[in-house]
Amino acid sequence: MHDDLFAKASAWLAEDPDQETRDELAKLIDAGDVTELSARFSGTLQFGTAGLRGELGAGPMRMNRSVVIRAAAGLAAYLKNQGQTDGLVVIGYDARHKSADFARDTAAVMTGAGLRAAVLPRPLPTPVLAFAIRHLGAVAGVEVTASHNPPRDNGYKVYLGDGSQIVPPADAEIAAEIDAIVSLNDVPRPDSGWETLDDAVLGAYLARTDAVLAEGSPRTARTVYTAMHGVGKDVLLAAFARAGFPEPVLVAEQADPDPDFPTVAFPNPEEPGAMDLAFAQARATDPDLVIANDPDADRCAVAVKHGSDWRMLRGDEVGALLAAHLVSRGATGTFAESIVSSSLLGRIAEKANLPYEETLTGFKWIARVDGLRYGYEEALGYCVDPEGVRDKDGITAALLITELASVLKEEGRTLLDLLDDLAVEHGLHATDQLSVRVEDLAVISDAMRRLREQPPTELAGLAVVRAEDLTQGTDKLPPTDGLRYTLDGARVIVRPSGTEPKLKCYLEVVVPVAAHAGLPAAHTRATDLLTAIKRDLSAAAGI
Repeated sequence: MHDDLFAKASAWLAEDPDQETRDELAKLIDAGDVTELSARFSGTLQFGTAGLRGELGAGPMRMNRSVVIRAAAGLAAYLKNQGQTDGLVVIGYDARHKSADFARDTAAVMTGAGLRAAVLPRPLPTPVLAFAIRHLGAVAGVEVTASHNPPRDNGYKVYLGDGSQIVPPADAEIAAEIDAIVSLNDVPRPDSGWETLDDAVLGAYLARTDAVLAEGSPRTARTVYTAMHGVGKDVLLAAFARAGFPEPVLVAEQADPDPDFPTVAFPNPEEPGAMDLAFAQARATDPDLVIANDPDADRCAVAVKHGSDWRMLRGDEVGALLAAHLVSRGATGTFAESIVSSSLLGRIAEKANLPYEETLTGFKWIARVDGLRYGYEEALGYCVDPEGVRDKDGITAALLITELASVLKEEGRTLLDLLDDLAVEHGLHATDQLSVRVEDLAVISDAMRRLREQPPTELAGLAVVRAEDLTQGTDKLPPTDGLRYTLDGARVIVRPSGTEPKLKCYLEVVVPVAAHAGLPAAHTRATDLLTAIKRDLSAAAGI
């Protein structure tokens, strides 16, 4: 009954170039572990618009050298089909387990396919790779990273020559080339022939960060910084020194790369407990703000003193603050965000007579907006210099928010004061998220089906005035697996995560505020509404 399964596993084992995963798979075969083998050979990791991401291990449903070699070969075939027969592919990687191996395999495959390959000199932030693509005139880029996923994961992110991540139909075309590979033995992988870059590309990236800040702006805000066991520390410190900010105080326990992420359950600043050590350092040193990068440093989290303690700003709050700062500096161009982010950005852009666009989730869409000047997403992603990096960039976002904090400090004000001003000017836009992590992906599909078959007519006593199934697309958005509910004074979007086994529900309420004196009551009203929406949405979705 299981002969086919063991035949597949044995065939995979015979081609696996990695001794570690060969040993792992051989033990499973010898033990006759049908359950585990079935999980690993039930299909293949799907190459989508985020590339690949999954748990490390042997087999086609895990991240390993065999899967990466096939992905690289598929990308190389796609590029050659596009006429890029000898173009440059630049490759970056983070400090996770196997990242350096996956980067080297990618370089070997590109070289074997007749393309040119260049690998960044060491583990560096993802935005350095995104910058390097256009700086070096590459036809594509690959970043080996699982961003803020758990230690057991790794991933493979693909960019094309415009410096933006792939979008359809490129993803499907690359996936088809991957599927066409019969055997790893058909993929040439020489032992040399590619270039390992020196620090010149990093120097060029750091020089470009000068464009983020206003000439002569205050540079006085003091920061505590955590790299969350990732690769951000050295680049951020260099950027801050170059800009003339006070040297950030490091969270020593999390400062250096460690693929096991020993101090956090999930290396994501948004996860409970991840910022505890940073807050402890802030209590000891009393900075003006706390800054955190995620492990590949493309996201930026910000925390501020609130009363006698510290609190994280939501991604939407930072997004609005950066937008307001850029408007005050006279920025021109289009402001853009994904549909799951706060509608406050649209209000800010409208007041400033600036173009504004909404996109699907992900910087692969935001970065492609015509005339983009600033783009953000609520999941702590900010593109503040699209001419330099057409992706989210946690280093330049950290520079810009620290400049804003410095400007406000000179005025005797704080980031929270500016948020209050924005609430009075545009209404209090309060956001929250209902996020459910699952072991069984059927829970997510069941919840989406339930909401499609019986959409709520009201949430928290607010009437649902419009229910949209985004799989149909809209006049401005291509189809995506999501649901959007517009309420009288609120908005809800429900979608499966594209990178984690999560169902994510994005909530926003807008409460008018006539004056600063009305802010406490408005915050109370917003909190009550968000709590009630969560409760009612959970019931409607069966989660």
